[in-house]
Amino acid sequence: MPLLRSQRLSAFYGDFQALFDVDVEVGEGETVAIIGANGAGKSTLLRSFMGLSRVPPEAIWFEDAAVGGSAPSDLARRGIALVPEGRRLFPSLTVEENLLMGRFSRRAGPWDVARVYQLFPILAERRRTAGTALSGGQQQMVAIGRALMANPRVLLCDELSLGLAPTVIREIYARLAEVRREGASLVVVEQDVGQALRVADRVYCLQEGRVTLAGRPETFQRAQISAAYFGV
Repeated sequence: MPLLRSQRLSAFYGDFQALFDVDVEVGEGETVAIIGANGAGKSTLLRSFMGLSRVPPEAIWFEDAAVGGSAPSDLARRGIALVPEGRRLFPSLTVEENLLMGRFSRRAGPWDVARVYQLFPILAERRRTAGTALSGGQQQMVAIGRALMANPRVLLCDELSLGLAPTVIREIYARLAEVRREGASLVVVEQDVGQALRVADRVYCLQEGRVTLAGRPETFQRAQISAAYFGV
């Protein structure tokens, strides 16, 4: 049984339908990449997994429980955490204070402030600095660390590479491999298709709110991915 899955998930913003009967599965210890162009529905999918979009209970399952539309705090206590697009750090808080904000779920696990500093040593050096005063890459590290403080079983990562230099992106993804070795499953939303295919066990492509491709990345040819991504 998948650890996390959507089942005929449809999601709306008012009268606008963003997702159409989307089925996605995330296995224990697996990295799943969600790719697609802007407006494809990738972020809406993650928001639905995190309880930030109103969907029916049976549209989202965590283990054997229907959890669609549950409060984000309840889902965090179950073991789901989100690294949001744009990082969304608290500007009035230091790096360490931002990290500590992730402890509210009080789940047991390997991640605490000391362990986050081992993962991202630069954050230990900047712990007293305002989180939003850091470089974009360092802010992304804080956002990841804050989510890890909840000791998630599934870490949802929305557009980690957006606006970052290639060397920083490689460093962040190398650290995510360590997160996975600690036992967490990863769901990674990426516009960088090459990066997504390199890290994923399985990939889903969304186009205009529908799944157009799903499977193991090594089984796809470039033309298949392009057709699924662009609809041509």
